[in-house]
Amino acid sequence: MNIETELSLSLAPKLAGRLIKHPLLTDSRPVRQRVVHTYYDTPDQRLRRERVIVGYRKQGSAWISSVGRVGLPDGRGGVTSEKKIACAPGDLDFSHVADGSLRPLLESVREELKPAFTTRFTHSAWTLEPRDGVRIELALDRGWIEAAGRRQAICEVGLELRSGGIADLFSVAGELQTELQLHPEAASKFQRGYRVLADESRQPVKALPIATDGGMTTVAAFRTVALACLNHLQSNEQGLRECDNPEFVHQARVAIRRLRSAIRVWKPRLPQDFVARFDPLWQALARQLGETRNWDVFAGETLPSIFAAFPESTAASRLSRYATARCASNREMARASLKSADYSRLLLDFTAAVLALPEGKVRRLEAFAPRCLEKRADQVGQLAEEALRGDAASRHSLRVAYKRLRYALEFFAPLFPGQTLRDYHVAASGLQEMLGSLNDLAVAAELTAEALPDEDGDAIRRWLEGQSERLLPELGTRVGAFREQAAPWRTL
Repeated sequence: MNIETELSLSLAPKLAGRLIKHPLLTDSRPVRQRVVHTYYDTPDQRLRRERVIVGYRKQGSAWISSVGRVGLPDGRGGVTSEKKIACAPGDLDFSHVADGSLRPLLESVREELKPAFTTRFTHSAWTLEPRDGVRIELALDRGWIEAAGRRQAICEVGLELRSGGIADLFSVAGELQTELQLHPEAASKFQRGYRVLADESRQPVKALPIATDGGMTTVAAFRTVALACLNHLQSNEQGLRECDNPEFVHQARVAIRRLRSAIRVWKPRLPQDFVARFDPLWQALARQLGETRNWDVFAGETLPSIFAAFPESTAASRLSRYATARCASNREMARASLKSADYSRLLLDFTAAVLALPEGKVRRLEAFAPRCLEKRADQVGQLAEEALRGDAASRHSLRVAYKRLRYALEFFAPLFPGQTLRDYHVAASGLQEMLGSLNDLAVAAELTAEALPDEDGDAIRRWLEGQSERLLPELGTRVGAFREQAAPWRTL
């Protein structure tokens, strides 16, 4: 899917009737087709690994062969260089494939290709003309993904811009979302089909490398980074909503932190109203997930050490019961946040605003990046001095500044290939680990004070403070190792 001309939005099946009756659709007569699309792969899923699609689609009475490459590693990038021809189902004739690297692959696995999964759905399409010069196709797909005797429901709305501007596409989406809780769909039918085939449980997804390059304009680079952060967030949202694995909360929180760091990095090049509108909204969501994450870490990582230190303590047992309750209540609030209409609207509005950002004064990323990184490295250096002779608050400030430097360096990493960057990351990882451990202990003391505000918690808090004191000498060593590394951006 090309997000600049197409949107895919999930819809609760019970709301499909309301969509059909929406005023935007009343002046258009729908065209309905029954679609059956079977995807092929080898038993070891070679095509999935190679990011290749081979499918046979029955649309109405015609069969169409569809062969192409998936644009991104996660399957979200749509299909590039796709070739569609009339065919007989399953004839596996690749003579029409012009891609010099794709055709040999397909020919080499032809004998192994078997049906992997099938999508069966009714495709209802309306042509909308909200104003002169604008044509948008709205499609409602309802049906099933079927694989290995299992199936998963399909109910989604597709919007495709035929003529007009990107703002028109998002305007229609926003108008529909006012009455229907449409949610930007994070996974394609292709991606979901493989999950059904493998009966895969959802797994937390870490951030992928971002393909920036020095020749990009600064605004184009921000657009790339911001959309990648949204992808990271949405790759974890359903897992967060549906299961108790704390890693989903962690990865969703990291995605939002990275996004907010990107807004800070590019703030001098972004419109003030863009920053003023969206940063507080992402901050509020980050705060909710941060509270959930703090209690998850406390319950899963810190409490076992407390029990080991205080095996007979009734205070530790009270602390555990309180932490369990707080974890449960925080997770429910986090789930509610990501199920809300406000969250769906934020994703849609933010995406529209990112795509609409004006270029302003054209500046290349290769000129912009070193200054950004130098500024953040200077902040880390200043705060490191304070942290080595300061308190938990100063160490927390260092940790925040370091994370901002780290995220910025990740955004610009393709500009600095080579051993210097790898060495810098190794030293940085050691410092990050130490700062994280100290922060976990400081937060644990605060949470213990909340759970046990009376004198019963004093012994545990003193023990936590003692654990921090024992780590402080090592902090100086890690800071020193980090400072000794050459900064990759100074090699440009």
